[in-house]
Amino acid sequence: MYKPLNRFLCKEDLSYNFFQNIGKYIKSIQLESGAIPSDDNQNHDPWDHMESILGLNFSKELNSSKLAFKWLIDNQNSDGSWFSKYEDEKPIEKNKPTHFGPYIAVAALHFYKIFADKKYLTELWPTIESSVNFSINFQISNGTIPWSIDSDGLIEKDYLLTGSSSILKSIECAIAIAKILDNKTNINKWTQSYHSLADAIRNPECKFDLLKDRKSFSMDWYYPIISGCLSESEKLLYIDKIFKHFYVKDIGVKCVVHEPWITVAETSEFIISLIIAGRRKDAQKLLIDVLNISDKTGIPYMGWQYEENIFWPDEKPSWTSSALIVAADTLFNLSDAADLFTINQSTLY
Repeated sequence: MYKPLNRFLCKEDLSYNFFQNIGKYIKSIQLESGAIPSDDNQNHDPWDHMESILGLNFSKELNSSKLAFKWLIDNQNSDGSWFSKYEDEKPIEKNKPTHFGPYIAVAALHFYKIFADKKYLTELWPTIESSVNFSINFQISNGTIPWSIDSDGLIEKDYLLTGSSSILKSIECAIAIAKILDNKTNINKWTQSYHSLADAIRNPECKFDLLKDRKSFSMDWYYPIISGCLSESEKLLYIDKIFKHFYVKDIGVKCVVHEPWITVAETSEFIISLIIAGRRKDAQKLLIDVLNISDKTGIPYMGWQYEENIFWPDEKPSWTSSALIVAADTLFNLSDAADLFTINQSTLY
């Protein structure tokens, strides 16, 4: 087993400016339309685009962040959704994942916490409102939400634990924004949806991943923590599973249990879940380790193949950079949005 060159040894190697530089990398690859490419083919999906906005917010790239939000406003479907994949502004995969849309609430609240721009939050509100309602209108009686609407408009009959966890956090942030804007129109509906979905995530047996077993993916084990609804004991059970099956000492967290591939985004998201569970010492070690999966300027590659001793693939996705920034901010409290994933935002406003 090979490890990447160890260039980061301690917290003192890091600073706000170090992570701000990573955010500026996200800005550097943004297209004129505001789209933020996810890969070298200049394609992107809306969830990754929204995740990348967090990196722009953190780095105080106000105009780039607003341009990215403008892309979302301009390209939102009339039903409140976005398609699953775009080439700039051209949709190239036309199913509509239900966890994509609501995540704009997370990006928008993150924007507000950093820039304190309530006026712009008001401008974003119609887009946020319709995106959240699009998804929760498909919620079924056991609390779960189908993962996607296919290109023919048919509901996909499967329910993803990861996607549902993302939706739950998104609803929480949407409720917080509604309170900030003193708009009570949706709060009761969204609160009921939140509690029903949270109950499903806490009791997932026979509710999720019905057509395909996804438990070989690490995100199935930490996303419920990030959702914000688990008890302390439940969080630790999930964390133990990650350390037992997905963690590789001194490198990071595998994306898939049987593949010798450490990914920066999955490791960063697990770092956030560790902090949520009070495991800050473990989180700091993991962050310093995973920073080594980067180029000489600190921009992270997607991952590290530890049997072949290579960065793989040879890409530096925007959303990977943003996930790393958010993990560092959550750990080191570098911005006013550092508590976004550690506190229930709907209780703050």
